[in-house]
Amino acid sequence: MLTSDEGPILFHNTMKIAAGHLDQFVEAVRRAVAFAEVHGPQLMVDVHVDEERMLAHSFQLYRDSDAIREHWRLSDPYIRGVMEHCEVERFEVYGAPDDAVREGLQPMAESGIPLTITGRTAGFARFLEDPEKL
Repeated sequence: MLTSDEGPILFHNTMKIAAGHLDQFVEAVRRAVAFAEVHGPQLMVDVHVDEERMLAHSFQLYRDSDAIREHWRLSDPYIRGVMEHCEVERFEVYGAPDDAVREGLQPMAESGIPLTITGRTAGFARFLEDPEKL
């Protein structure tokens, strides 16, 4: 059985982009990802936009709960910039975040956003030296 501080933690955030805000949303996301690439603790960040449905999917992989807390500490201004142009539809967590991270996610659930946390069963990760090959 994995303990709360073992294994990676994956966030999947599904966001509904506000009507007329697609370009602003994309620009805000690009700024946030550029900041995270240089300063953030994430092992991976990947954002996909479904323009037809005006939905965005953000995937962020963290080494552990400490990395998530570091992300929250560093990125608040960038998250606010993105959130000006969208609403979170649902938030899925895969892995075993510790109690403090679970508590940090609780306000989202209390506001009515569907939040699920699914424990890890098994897995591994391979990261290519050349990210352009992904």
